[in-house]
Amino acid sequence: MDGEAAVLGVARDDISTLRHILQQTRTLAVVGLSANWYRPSYFAAKYMQDHGYRIIPVNPGYDEVLGERCYPDLASIPEPVDMVDVFRRAEEAPALVEQAAAIGARTFWLQLGVVNDAAARRAEVLGLQVVMDRCVKIEHARLFGGLNWMGVNTGVISARRPL
Repeated sequence: MDGEAAVLGVARDDISTLRHILQQTRTLAVVGLSANWYRPSYFAAKYMQDHGYRIIPVNPGYDEVLGERCYPDLASIPEPVDMVDVFRRAEEAPALVEQAAAIGARTFWLQLGVVNDAAARRAEVLGLQVVMDRCVKIEHARLFGGLNWMGVNTGVISARRPL
């Protein structure tokens, strides 16, 4: 683990940790999910939905995204959430950490380009697993077989089957 990841208690490149998180997650609240198909949030959420995950859109600008009711904030979600997947600016992460903990989420995932070390430390204090600067869709495809079909070297080479 690098020094920063050691402080956070999560190795961002730790394959077994990422695989465990994605295997234990069934419901993702996607904060900042857009209804526009060409936006990264839509593309990632659609991929995860197509792979059996329940997507709960969180965006006050929409009533529905991906055929699911859209909520204005995390506190409005009436069901349990395993992961809060954040497609918002890094400055918004601290408030979202508090909301994620309040609804009982287990994982706080900040998408590619979204890094907030203070929010990550706070999330860890509140008992959440933290992943920063990674795309949930890319990690799922890398770890569970989607990228290698297109000839991409995923860096996950092993003679052992995943647990």
